[in-house]
Amino acid sequence: MRTALVYHEDMTAARLLWEDSECEIECPERLTTAMGLLQQRGLEQRCLRLAAREASEAELGLVHSPEYVALLRGTQSLGTGELQALSGQYDAVYFHPSTFHCARLAAGAGLQLVDAVLTGAAHNGLALVRPPGHHSQRAAANGFCVFNNVAIAAKHAQQKHGLQRILIVDWDVHHGQGIQYIFEDDPSVLYFSWHRYEHGRFWPYLPESDAVAVGQGPGRGFTVNLPWNQFDPELVLIAAGFDSAIGDPEGQMQATPECFAHLTQLLQVLASGRVCAMLEGGYNLESLSESVCMTVQALLGDPTPPLSGPMVPHRSALESIQSVRAAQAPHWTSLQQQGSAPILSPSTHSPEGRPSPLLSGGPEFKVAAAQATAALSALLAQLHLRPTPPVRTAVALTALDTALVLPPDVLHQEGSAPKEEVQAWARLHEALAKDEAGSALGKVLYLLDRILDGQLSSGIAATPAPAAAATLDVAIRCSLSQGAQRLLCVAVGQLDRPSDLADDGRTLWLNIRGKEAVALSMFHVSMPRPETTGGFLNFLLALVLPLAYGFQPDLVLLALGPAHGLRDPQASLLAALLRAPVGCQVLALVDEESTPQLVGVLAQVLHGEAPPSLGPFCMASPEETQALMHLRRQLEPQWKMLQVAAPA
Repeated sequence: MRTALVYHEDMTAARLLWEDSECEIECPERLTTAMGLLQQRGLEQRCLRLAAREASEAELGLVHSPEYVALLRGTQSLGTGELQALSGQYDAVYFHPSTFHCARLAAGAGLQLVDAVLTGAAHNGLALVRPPGHHSQRAAANGFCVFNNVAIAAKHAQQKHGLQRILIVDWDVHHGQGIQYIFEDDPSVLYFSWHRYEHGRFWPYLPESDAVAVGQGPGRGFTVNLPWNQFDPELVLIAAGFDSAIGDPEGQMQATPECFAHLTQLLQVLASGRVCAMLEGGYNLESLSESVCMTVQALLGDPTPPLSGPMVPHRSALESIQSVRAAQAPHWTSLQQQGSAPILSPSTHSPEGRPSPLLSGGPEFKVAAAQATAALSALLAQLHLRPTPPVRTAVALTALDTALVLPPDVLHQEGSAPKEEVQAWARLHEALAKDEAGSALGKVLYLLDRILDGQLSSGIAATPAPAAAATLDVAIRCSLSQGAQRLLCVAVGQLDRPSDLADDGRTLWLNIRGKEAVALSMFHVSMPRPETTGGFLNFLLALVLPLAYGFQPDLVLLALGPAHGLRDPQASLLAALLRAPVGCQVLALVDEESTPQLVGVLAQVLHGEAPPSLGPFCMASPEETQALMHLRRQLEPQWKMLQVAAPA
């Protein structure tokens, strides 16, 4: 992985020159603290470091009016009193003599990052910048934002690189209305924002921050305020605000730093991994710097720490999803197929009874801030107890094919479990008695042991077709005997669930084969193998991934057995998505007859690289949609992560 990090110390020059309790949190230390932790963790050294350049006035003009750019240029010669007076004309903004230079560097950093990714100099990257940009509009500063860095980068990608589909994901706690206004009539840019709204009681207090705002004219349906598989973007831009992180005085939310690693990793399966993140908000220095590090680690392909806590969506989140689905269904066929929940009535979708945002400085705010600080400290101590395995990915094959191409850092593992251990496990199945099957089993057990003891993150092993089911059975038994508390087994092809496997909650068995769609229990699910790209994506995103997150496994066994029928891009996307919920602890068992290309692409995605494209999008068939909805209805009462609407 080649990850770019764009930065310039000059962006720390602008600072508040007068007393203003609202604006004082947007300070230079936001950058210096984040960069310091990136350096301390050794992450900066692993990145392609690029010094930010100033955006030209012509580049700023891609989004902003000439009069506005000239106004900002003029701030360089203003005195403190004049700067304060001008700042007062805007909402939550301050100017400094260095603001114009800093803001041009922030915009230019985004342009450099996009150029590096789209020319192949980097796979992905982060622009560590200030001032932020997503609130800025064509002729107005707003919410600490001067130039709209992400919007300028998107326009640049369109005009210089000819891109026709760009996805902007805005996870800042505040709605980025500036980006929305700029692209609301542009169907080539899909703007997806999830933010705190509180029915208009949370800044920026705009009705267009609600789910019913879906864009205008030809851009209707391309503003999503809260399904992008139909859109198939060529580039993903992230407006990476970290003010929803725990301890942040602005967001007053509880998102933990590893959440941002998961979001980043999941987005990397899009656009062939071309992901460009640009810093927006984030005002608790410790929480911000930890979240930035988690994002960079995900961009580098490092294992993501598993999410902690119960995987149960909050009612308010379900209400938001329900409203978004209802508002977007007229514009997206995939939502129409699945059926959209009705728009919530005022009686059920009401702010009554919900707490208002706490006022900064008040006694309740101080108590909440102290609690958040204590929770953050405890969380970080827990995260630091999970060291990164010394080897990220290893491949163990019984015979090395000369056509196999592995990423440079992927280890070709020659080791095997002790002979006595292999023989003891092989006695369980006659199919394992042959030398070839025993040799393959030894390599599987060796990889499994290394993953479970923290020496290896993920692995791939080949199994002879006649012994595939027996090898998988042993792998399950061995995992549970060695202390795995929750094992997710995804079996694709002609692989039956072991008849004596206990239905005790320690193993979740997902079988993808044939035409059957049935949940024999909440831990035993069989689903058909979709034939269309739309059907395959729907099954992964609407069933497999929510179940995986809800189960919170210690280990994933991905078995591609005889007649699994998956094309290489499908198998690699499945593996890539399964990495996130399990902290990248995945052991893939592939049929020995599989092509070297399949093994190679699995090694790439388990190592953190993006999966190849699935190819042209084809809508799910009615039969595939019916099977998916049947399974979701069966499983939703037990698996809350499958919910997409609030209970009545």
